[in-house]
Amino acid sequence: QVQLVESGGGLVQAGGSLRLSCAASGRTFSRYGMGWFRQAPGKEREFVAAISWNRYTYYTDSVKGRFTISRDNAKNTVYLQMNSLKPEDTAVYICAADVGGGAGDYIRNYDYWGQGAQVTVSS
Repeated sequence: QVQLVESGGGLVQAGGSLRLSCAASGRTFSRYGMGWFRQAPGKEREFVAAISWNRYTYYTDSVKGRFTISRDNAKNTVYLQMNSLKPEDTAVYICAADVGGGAGDYIRNYDYWGQGAQVTVSS
């Protein structure tokens, strides 16, 4: 069983930055693919970014050039650096682990999920 705990959410003005962290339990974190998803009120969960076990990264088009996903295997942690935030980025951000090690955008690829961190961007 893998537990994922997000932190770093909050309220920020448009144009600002936040960094989300997701700490994972377990000894095999380095083998996992890790992803970030988000869910706004009344909307479906959507893919944001992912990083594979060998650090291949993949982003949804709307965040390319603004968000950066990275990982620190020594700390069992994945990060999402979010710059130039927009009001439409407001959502609960949820990290997920793929024990297969991939970096896909398909929700069913992921085996474990965190509880989420609220990000609110004011205009």
